[in-house]
Formats: sequence, structure tokens, C-alpha cells
Amino acid sequence: MRILITNDDGIHADGIKALTRVAKSLPNAEVVVVAPDREKSACGHGMTLHEPLRIKEATVEGCPGYMVNGLPVDCVNVGLTEVFSDHTCDLVLSGINNGPNLGFDITYSGTVAGAMEGCINGIPSLAISMASFVQDAPLHYETGERWLKENIAKIIALPTKPGTFLNLNIPAIAYEEIEGIQVVGMGKRVYEDRVERRDDPWGRPYYWQGGVVIVSPDEPGTDVYAVANHFVSLTPITLDWTDRTLLDSMQTYLK
Repeated sequence: MRILITNDDGIHADGIKALTRVAKSLPNAEVVVVAPDREKSACGHGMTLHEPLRIKEATVEGCPGYMVNGLPVDCVNVGLTEVFSDHTCDLVLSGINNGPNLGFDITYSGTVAGAMEGCINGIPSLAISMASFVQDAPLHYETGERWLKENIAKIIALPTKPGTFLNLNIPAIAYEEIEGIQVVGMGKRVYEDRVERRDDPWGRPYYWQGGVVIVSPDEPGTDVYAVANHFVSLTPITLDWTDRTLLDSMQTYLK
């Protein structure tokens, strides 16, 4: 199995090292890492179009790797063009992200974008994140690595369909506290007071973007609820964002 690994935390991140070790444990795995040369979090499904992409060779956990001065989408495309040019990439893994990608987070996430780009190229793809809700709390990559080693073969063998990829969130807790896995839909995770205005020493305004995360952990059947209750969440994500129900009703209205 030929596996391409990427992330949005950069090629030197602890999460990508843990994921590489997991991928190496799969039978007959041939693993190549292509990741940003530095952190590119919250870049979404962006692509570099107006600057050249440059790559440097690297090694990640004994596997060949490449650092790219771009975004996760760029990394996947560079990997598929330069490393897997014979179109024999079997799996794209993106992560392990430094923090959750739950609910609406997936629209911002570079980690999810890496898996999305693999899916767009017709390759089974999986985004993986460690879900911690407390700032500066331990991310417990050891929990994620152990859980994945025991379960990733089952996850990547799940039946899917073209245009669908998987988003996995592992609670950042001790391994013994993991309650199991739930296949769930997206929950609600939004940001309040997203932009904060400040003034520099000369009185000129500038802005920090971020805000306080507001989650709804009381909705069973969602990724937010699952992780809040110590379950690993697995969500199939489709590339087709069309609201079919609304589409039908709008067509009826316009007749």
C-alpha cells in the first residue's frame, strides 16, 4: 500500500511523526511524507497560484519526505505529481492535527483540506485530529497513536463512495478513558467575538482574529457530542455540498 501523508502543522510537528509511525505499521506500507515547511493552520482548501512552489528533501521517522513552501493542498498535489506520478497512491492521510476539527471547523482546516484534495484526486483519504477543548492542555499524541495502530486498518477498509472522505477526531485524553468510536454527523462549533481591535503604540488600530469557541456538546449523533463524551468521532464528508431538499423545493417554487 502506497501512502501519502500531509498535515497543516508543518513537517516537524509531533502529530505527523506519530501518524507516520502508524502508517509504517500497516502491512506492506510504502510511506512518503509531503508537508508544509512550517505551520499553515486554518488555511482551508487554499492553493498557491501566484508564487512558485519549492521542495526540499527530508526524512520523517525513517520515511522519505519533502518540505514544501506551500499549503496542504499544494503538498498533496506536489506529492501526487512528483512522488506518485505513476498514479499508484492508494491512501492519503492528513494529520495528526494539533487540536480538534469538529463541526464547522472543517471549512477552515488545512488538515481536512489535505484529505479533501486526496479525495478530489480519486484517492481514499482520511483526516485525523486530536480533540482538546482546553487551551495548553496535553494533546496526548500517544493516545492517538495507540488507538490508530489498533484501529486504522478497520477505518481505511470501511466502504465509502467516490467524492467522500473521512474525518476522524480522537479525544485528547488518556487511552484508558476512550469509550469507543461513534460514526456521527457534524455538530456545531462556532466562534464568538471573532475579531478583536487593538491599538499599536502610535494609536493605529490593528486586529487579531480568533475569538472564543462556542460548542454545542448536547446534541447526540454529532462529532462534538461524541468527543465531549470521550468517544472517537468518525464523520464521512461529501464533496457535493448541494442541499438536495432545498434544490427540489426551489425548483418547484420557480415553475
